[in-house]
Amino acid sequence: MDLTLLTYIVVGFTFTLYIGIAFWSRAGSTGEFYIAGGGVHPIANGMATGADWMSAASFISMAGLIAFLGYGGSVYLMGWTGGYVLLAMLLAPYLRKYGKFTVPEFIGDRYYSKTARMVAVVCLIFISFTYVAGQMRGVGIVFSRFLEVDITTGLIVGMGVVFVYAVLGGMKGITYTQVAQYVVLIIAYTIPAIFISMQLTGQILPQVGLGSMLSDGSGHLLDRLNTVVTDLGFSAYTDGNKSTIDIFMITMALMIGTAGLPHVIVRFFTVPKVRDARSSAGWALVFIALLYTVAPAVGAMARYNLTTTIQHGAVGQAESNIVYEQRPEWFQRWEQTGLLKFTDKNGDGRIQYYNDANPAMAAKAAEFGWKGSELHVDRDIMVLANPEIAGLPDWVIALVAAGAIAAALSTAAGLLLVISSAISHDVFKGALTPDMSEKQELMVGRSAAAVAILIAGYLGYNPPGFVAQVVAFAFGLAAASLFPAILMGIFSKTVTREGAIVGMLTGLVFTFGYILYFKGIFITPMAKNVPENWLFGISPEGIGTVGAVLNFAVTYVVSKATAAPPKEVQDLVEHIRVPSGASRAHVH
Repeated sequence: MDLTLLTYIVVGFTFTLYIGIAFWSRAGSTGEFYIAGGGVHPIANGMATGADWMSAASFISMAGLIAFLGYGGSVYLMGWTGGYVLLAMLLAPYLRKYGKFTVPEFIGDRYYSKTARMVAVVCLIFISFTYVAGQMRGVGIVFSRFLEVDITTGLIVGMGVVFVYAVLGGMKGITYTQVAQYVVLIIAYTIPAIFISMQLTGQILPQVGLGSMLSDGSGHLLDRLNTVVTDLGFSAYTDGNKSTIDIFMITMALMIGTAGLPHVIVRFFTVPKVRDARSSAGWALVFIALLYTVAPAVGAMARYNLTTTIQHGAVGQAESNIVYEQRPEWFQRWEQTGLLKFTDKNGDGRIQYYNDANPAMAAKAAEFGWKGSELHVDRDIMVLANPEIAGLPDWVIALVAAGAIAAALSTAAGLLLVISSAISHDVFKGALTPDMSEKQELMVGRSAAAVAILIAGYLGYNPPGFVAQVVAFAFGLAAASLFPAILMGIFSKTVTREGAIVGMLTGLVFTFGYILYFKGIFITPMAKNVPENWLFGISPEGIGTVGAVLNFAVTYVVSKATAAPPKEVQDLVEHIRVPSGASRAHVH
């Protein structure tokens, strides 16, 4: 059985499972559509949260970034994991006790203002569409490779699948689908990692293999990887390639952005009791750790395999470069997607792969008639291509395809549901047509999800960066806009509606404007995305931290200058913070 047919069978089986679950658990009420009826078991919710959380950025792109950034890629591991702890401790149980359907609904009630609620909806839409662009790009990458079609066609196929179980099933369908997706993605991620770890180091645990000797006796994996990449003019894998301030800012933006992500927060509305929110958060951390502790090993091994396959020695050794006509089969398959490209700049028919941005390396290469690096490798293909590069069995490669699709689709569905909930429940039910029936609200929610899928597909077709980079922008927007409003709404009785509204807008506008400016939206010399032009050396991925500080500061100043919140609002804040007697929060 060839790889294509095997992939169709494995992926087709998982799709059948997902869609079957969606129909079985189809939402019949707004409560089931928005929060799965509030009756999901903590362990199941923890597993669903893990799938929701470990998106295409975690499965596909994070190890790819670590593969090329090396030590610098650790900011994603630290930020995303640490942020989940913040969410579990600071926000989840309190929001569950409050017992509403959406984050904007909480902000609207806490800040006694429909305007505040609408501003929160705007922030949520910016965050969610930025985030979902990364997921849909991941969907397109996976389908384009394993269906052997172009990335646009792959994206359209993925949109169709998401439409079925997100629009029909709502949160109830998504939750139980995500449980199945978690099982698929964690198996698909760890099995290839175990195979490759044993192949390279003889260690069954990839976490151990990362720090072990290579099986061929040539040295430790990381030492050999450093030698291989520095011979080609790249920075040593174990050296940091980011400034201290940027590492701090990115990590902090990812942490507090995690705690402000609406599609993650809403997961804690689905459990029966307040204490279940903490319990499900603990289970989710366990499930997340199963993948996150493996990712550094996957990244390092993928970079080692790629580099030693394409370039066997130092620059200048002609025999070290593979002949293009004799390129491996995996190379040919990935070329069809357009994510792996070869350009024969010097016409010798061999693949030269090195860091031509390094002046010393470029000068050395020129002595041998090389005219620049001839290989472009999209970072987002590393996890998917790694089993093929390593020559693993076809069933493992097919399993990776199923896992990557599960990761991308699970988060995309969660994000699209948050967007549709904000439109139907907060905009239509909460502001425009408060007298609409539950059936009408459900129809509006499903229609909004369908429209959101179309917009998400376009953003996935034309994203502003790699999957993990796009996702990092979403975290920055969440950190700068919603997180301060939610945190102060829970722990401060004196923050006013005026302060919250101005603070959210300040954080959102500043952060979004900075990201747009430095991602090349404006054609000016200063708009080049280089560290010399960044504010205090802070990259667009980390600017959300500054946006959050501005939000906190503006909210505090404006709140001091305006009338204190009404007594009933202050009593509400006091009620949320006291856990006693909160065995089951009232769901409105």
